[in-house]
Amino acid sequence: MWKDTASRPIPAQIRTKVLLFWVPLSVSFFQLLRYNRCTRRPPLQAKVSLVHNDEPSLIERAKRYDRKAISELYKRHVQSIYRYIYYRVGDVNVAEDLTADVFLKALEGLEGFTYRGIPFSAWLYRIAHARVMDHFRKQARRELLPLDERLVATGKDLQAAVEAQFYHEELQLAIAQLTADQQQVIILKFVEGLSNAEIGRILGKSEGAVKSLQHRALNSLQRVMGKEE
Repeated sequence: MWKDTASRPIPAQIRTKVLLFWVPLSVSFFQLLRYNRCTRRPPLQAKVSLVHNDEPSLIERAKRYDRKAISELYKRHVQSIYRYIYYRVGDVNVAEDLTADVFLKALEGLEGFTYRGIPFSAWLYRIAHARVMDHFRKQARRELLPLDERLVATGKDLQAAVEAQFYHEELQLAIAQLTADQQQVIILKFVEGLSNAEIGRILGKSEGAVKSLQHRALNSLQRVMGKEE
């Protein structure tokens, strides 16, 4: 259950960076970002569509700094980008700051973006991935907490277990021990609910390569969690 965000301060970095550039002043900032100041993790979304028919025209308008177009792109994608980053870094404050950085970076590079059938969100996910990797590189070292011995994936299907247990802290820690590519495919598949074809567009891989990566990622999770095959 979400906690009332109006009583909690929004970090200055997000407030100044995102509000000034991506959100018209008539739009409530707390309405747009109410999900990211909470006591629990962001909610899973059953299915996210990468395709919007009006996207090319919105992008062209946004390039001309049409604030309504910029706001619409922001509102359309900010939640999924924040959720993606959060499940990579596991920290609300860091996820907020990196999300702000992603949209600033996107705004700076928007003029050079050309729509060629690849969804705008795929470009944003790539920026988000780069920012997450920069974040990890800047850390002196990344501490990985040991898994709770009691963690056991239930059911015969590990894939179903991943979907069913994503709120468990232990599973998040297990995912943190995967490679960057494996983390990406797991989050895009099970958090964002994207198809293999959509994930392929984001990662620049074929559907077959995505399926193979997903298989290896699930096998790695199985080994990390100590589940017998």
